[in-house]
Amino acid sequence: MHGVTNLDELVAFLDAHNIRRHKIGVFDVDGIMRGKYVERDKFISVCKSGFGFCDVVLGWDSADALLDNLKVSGWHTGYRDAPVELDLSTLRHLPFEEDTIIVFGNFVGEYAKVCPRTLLQRQIERAAALGLVPKAALEYEFFLFDETPQSVRDKGYRDLRPFTPGMFGYSVLRSTVHSDIYHELFDTMVAMDCDIEALHTETGPGVLEAAIRVDDALRAADKGALFKTFTKVLAQRRGLMATFMAKWSSDVPGQSGHIHISLTDAKTNENRFWDPAGEHQMSATMRHFVAGQVKYMPEVLPMVCSTINAYRRMVPGVWAPTASNWGVENRTTAIRVIPGGAKGQRSEYRIGPADANPYLALAAALGTGLRGIEERLELPEIVRGNAYDAKGPHSVALPCTLREATLAFERSAVAAELFGTAFVEHYAATRHWEDRQFRKHVADWDLARYFEII
Repeated sequence: MHGVTNLDELVAFLDAHNIRRHKIGVFDVDGIMRGKYVERDKFISVCKSGFGFCDVVLGWDSADALLDNLKVSGWHTGYRDAPVELDLSTLRHLPFEEDTIIVFGNFVGEYAKVCPRTLLQRQIERAAALGLVPKAALEYEFFLFDETPQSVRDKGYRDLRPFTPGMFGYSVLRSTVHSDIYHELFDTMVAMDCDIEALHTETGPGVLEAAIRVDDALRAADKGALFKTFTKVLAQRRGLMATFMAKWSSDVPGQSGHIHISLTDAKTNENRFWDPAGEHQMSATMRHFVAGQVKYMPEVLPMVCSTINAYRRMVPGVWAPTASNWGVENRTTAIRVIPGGAKGQRSEYRIGPADANPYLALAAALGTGLRGIEERLELPEIVRGNAYDAKGPHSVALPCTLREATLAFERSAVAAELFGTAFVEHYAATRHWEDRQFRKHVADWDLARYFEII
C-alpha cells in the first residue's frame, strides 16, 4: 500500500509517519485473523528474519478447541512455533488506532503446505505459467444487529434485535437515515486500501451488501479478509454487531460471498475472457475456465462451503445454488457468466457463502477454472430460467452436508493435484472435526421434535 518493499524503506516509513505501534498477524484455516502487537525493534527484526507463531493457530477451531486428528499441530508437536514470513506489501495504517500499522504474512517451511494464503499464491503461479494474471472482486452480505458480544450470549443467541426492521432491499430511506454508518464504512475501507465499490441494503432486517473493488487475486483475497475483520471491528466500536455467518435465521435469506474472476494477458493486460465474436462474448479461454469450475465444484466444495451452517443456505428459493451448473446473467445457477465487454467480462462463483475463508474459496474457484483451461474442457449445456428445476448431466447436484462434501473432497484426485495431498489431508481433518462437533450436539430442534412425542 505504501510502496514499502525492503527494510530501508520500512524504517524510513516508520520514522516519517511516527509509527509507534505494530500489529502483525496471519489468517487461519477458517479465515480468522490471529495476531499480536510487537514493539519497534521486534517488528523490524521479524520483518527481516521472520518469526514463530505457535502452531496451535493451525490446530484449533474457531472456538479455540484443540483438534485431535491433525498431523501438523497437536500435543504430539508440543505446539512448537511455526515459522511465519511477513509480506510488506500488506502494510496498512489502522484507521481506529493512531500511529499504528498492521502487516500480515504466510506460514513457511513445512507449514506452507497448509497455509491458506500460500495455497492461493500457488494457484496464481499456475496462472502465470499460462501467461495469465487473475483478477478478482469479492462481495459480501452481512447482518447488523443492535447487540453486543455480551448481549447475544446473555440471550443465548435468541430474540436478537436487527439494526433495522423488516425487508427493505436497495433502500434509499435506510441508507440515508443511517448514512453515518455507511460513510464510516466507506472511509474506513478506503483508509485500509480496501475500497468499496458499492454498498446497499439487501432483503432482510439489518442486512447490507458490499462489493469490494476488483484487484489482483491475492490482493482481492487480502481485502476480503480485512473487510470482514474490520467491518466487525467498526460495528462493535459503535455498540453493534456484524455477522457473516451463512444463515443466522430460518426466517430470512442467507448471506452470500460471491467471487468474480477474470483472467488478463500477462503481456498485453487485455481481458482473456472477452471475445466480441464469441457466443455471449465468451472466449475459448473463458469457456474452458467456466467448464472447469462447473465440473470440479462438487469435489472442492468444502473449501468454499466450509461450515455446517453454510449448507443451511443451500436450499431452493433462497438465492443459493444447489447444483453445479452455469448460465448467462442467471442468478439461480452456481456459475453466472457476465458479458461485461472488454473490461467487465467475468465469471461469478455464486455458491460462495459470506462465512467462507476468502483465500481458500478463491483458490478453489481459480484452481478449478485453470484446470479446465489445462484440460481444454468444453461447457455442458447452459441452464436457462430457474436452475432449481434443471435436471440432467448439465446440472449435477451438490453435496448437501459438510460431511458429504468433505468425503468427496478427500477422495478427489483433482483436489490432491491442485492443492497438494498434505493440504487435502489437513483440511479434510479440520472439516471432519467440525462435523463431529455438530453431530454430538443436541439442538433445540431435537428437543422440540422428539422429547415428548416420539
